[in-house]
Amino acid sequence: MSLEEDDDSDRETLPVEGAGVAGATELYPVSHGRLAALASPIDVTDPEETDEDAKRHDAVLRALLTENGGRTIVPMRFGMVFESERALKNVLRGGRGAFRRTLHDIDNRVELGLKVVREQDATVDDETIVERVSDELEPLATSSVDSGEFSDRLILNRSYLVDRSEREAFDTAVGELEADLEDVMIRYSGPFAPYSFVDVKIGAQR
Repeated sequence: MSLEEDDDSDRETLPVEGAGVAGATELYPVSHGRLAALASPIDVTDPEETDEDAKRHDAVLRALLTENGGRTIVPMRFGMVFESERALKNVLRGGRGAFRRTLHDIDNRVELGLKVVREQDATVDDETIVERVSDELEPLATSSVDSGEFSDRLILNRSYLVDRSEREAFDTAVGELEADLEDVMIRYSGPFAPYSFVDVKIGAQR
């Protein structure tokens, strides 16, 4: 499920065609006021998170994020199930304040990820590299968070919340880092729905 600001006048342009998870064949917005949750009807209450469904879920979010000029969305965790559209609308009604504040915070922004990994057997100054990356990228982002470590060779792993208007400048800055920094690999990813910058928790209602 994902949440977004909805305008009835352009609902027909929402890129919601295609399959949902757990065998669902339909995707559609369930609205309350100017909020809409993208949902699909399924006949299970606890859908298994298979690789196929995870990819399908991600594809739907990417479509909402990028097609037709892109939408501002609040990504919700995979597999949220509600017993009816009314139950989902009640959640939208009860959480509208939190949802609207979150939508305001991430309005017209996307999440981009950057990992800097030391080449095998290379010797580099980690602190200098982190400082250089921060100097180049932090001014172009509205916020950033550490995304944790996965390797002893990892120097930096951060997610950045970036205005769409700054996306080209951010891409250019990453390209310059790739050209200038030696003995490291830079892994640049995105855009993603801003999972790392959303902290709205709601419970599924069954």
